[in-house]
Amino acid sequence: MLSREKETAAYSLESVVARALTRAQGDLSGELAAYIPELARVPPDAFGVAVASVGGDVAAAGDTEVPFTIQSISKALAYCLALDVVGTPTVLSHVGVEPSGDAFNAIVFDPGTNRPFNPMVNAGAITVTGLLAGALGAEAFDFLLDRFSAAAGRPLSFDADVYRSEAETGHRNRGIAHLLKCSGALAADVDATLDLYFRQCSILVTASDLARIGATLANIGENPGTGAAVFAVEAVRHTLSVMFTCGMYNFAGNWAFDVGVPAKSGVGGGILGVVNRQLGIATYSPRLDAKGNSVRGIAAFQELAEDLGLHVFDPTNRGSALLGAFKG
Repeated sequence: MLSREKETAAYSLESVVARALTRAQGDLSGELAAYIPELARVPPDAFGVAVASVGGDVAAAGDTEVPFTIQSISKALAYCLALDVVGTPTVLSHVGVEPSGDAFNAIVFDPGTNRPFNPMVNAGAITVTGLLAGALGAEAFDFLLDRFSAAAGRPLSFDADVYRSEAETGHRNRGIAHLLKCSGALAADVDATLDLYFRQCSILVTASDLARIGATLANIGENPGTGAAVFAVEAVRHTLSVMFTCGMYNFAGNWAFDVGVPAKSGVGGGILGVVNRQLGIATYSPRLDAKGNSVRGIAAFQELAEDLGLHVFDPTNRGSALLGAFKG
């Protein structure tokens, strides 16, 4: 039997990506995020897998050019930008970095600090967005959209219908924001913060965009295709650390065990993964499990991690050696 190294060298990364999609394709379990009315209307069976390298190449299979809203994946990017804009000490004084073990929309704070547990749950993300709203004022959304676009390597837009849908039905997030205001974690205006939060979650991306955003993070904040400096180096390190421990909500432990790469999911159906200094990985499939993560996205990531040896603790991690497979 061939070793995994020789098996992988025998086919291109494009075929690895296609195989991951094919193996996960048949799982039609899960439900759309119907609590956001506009998300209940998306085609449920779209499925795409994309991998981008720090060398600027992309391998893709399936529906990788279908636009969808970034949703909670924006939390990781906004956090990375906030660390740079307002400074790490200020951010850490408002939101922690500990896994919570609770659902992403839980109304619960760290009892020791009375602050959100981490920036990847709604309470922490709203706090981070409030820091950006307070620092940047009316320019905050344009700033976020510009930086997200620079990370993706193309101009992005946002879905006004999804934004309105979230703004009209986001009562739980409004409750969280008011509690944050009462606790002192949120200094900015509640309405301005929530408006920015709903807008950032409604930015449209594709799986290919997310893969390139991941490659930008993997490339220590510089877009490998355009050379644009998007994120600060130290902010990237901190962000990837929190993504690894908290990015998949109360599935984070299983994800670290099975996949082993920093990642962030969104209820729009996307998952963004980062293999440091090597790859950005993205999937899109809008059917979600009970924890709010894409069912087929998780399965595809598990296949890729196994085939490419991407787990951070895999003793035969071959990610760097596999970069040549883009040309194979």
